[in-house]
Amino acid sequence: MVSSDSRRPRIGITTYLEPTIWGVWERDASLLPRVYLDAVAAAGGVPLLLPPVGTDPAVLDILDGLIIAGGCDVDPGSYGAAAHPETVDTRPGRDEHEAILIRAALDQDVPLLAICRGLQMLNVTLGGTLQQHLPDAVGHDEHRPSPAVFGQTDVKVEPDTLTGKLFGDRTTVHCYHHQAIAVVAPGLQVTARAGDGTVEAAEVAGHDFALGVQWHPEEDPEDLRLFTALVAASTRRTTP
Repeated sequence: MVSSDSRRPRIGITTYLEPTIWGVWERDASLLPRVYLDAVAAAGGVPLLLPPVGTDPAVLDILDGLIIAGGCDVDPGSYGAAAHPETVDTRPGRDEHEAILIRAALDQDVPLLAICRGLQMLNVTLGGTLQQHLPDAVGHDEHRPSPAVFGQTDVKVEPDTLTGKLFGDRTTVHCYHHQAIAVVAPGLQVTARAGDGTVEAAEVAGHDFALGVQWHPEEDPEDLRLFTALVAASTRRTTP
């Protein structure tokens, strides 16, 4: 990869493909909440959108880092399960798109940050499974209190991990999810859990920066630790 000391790292971010209304138009569009873009830019990176159309892992040749963004439920067919009644609005095409990019990023050791659904996709791509409706397992809905309302989750972090270096032994995070990791994939190390046992962070062994979090760090503009660490890792990769 051609690099320049003055070039800011290019961070690809996966996007939604959804029916969208703007102005007089109502069409399918690639979209992403602006908070992701602001977080990457504030951390020193250049955000580039990766729609789930025309997927080609060669796009990583022009990227320095990759974010797998949050979104809808993962299709349970991708890990050999029947759909739970609460598993709705899946996007198998997006699942396939993100799985291709995740595998390519890990193969090329491109710094990878997987957020919420992104952590779930990381686990499924590596051979794990998901708890499709978390309240069935933990007996409460505090991880997704109500539509469009983020919960607050206290997280215990494992020492001597990248997650631990960034957050210490405990942190409080913004969460909004009703699915979570069930069977942990081979090669994925759990590095943080909520008090109810829910996996809140995991890292891929043998990689400089391959980290997934179940929470939404982009929702806290005052805490850019994850994005700053991703940009720093991406910068190291581009520096001769």
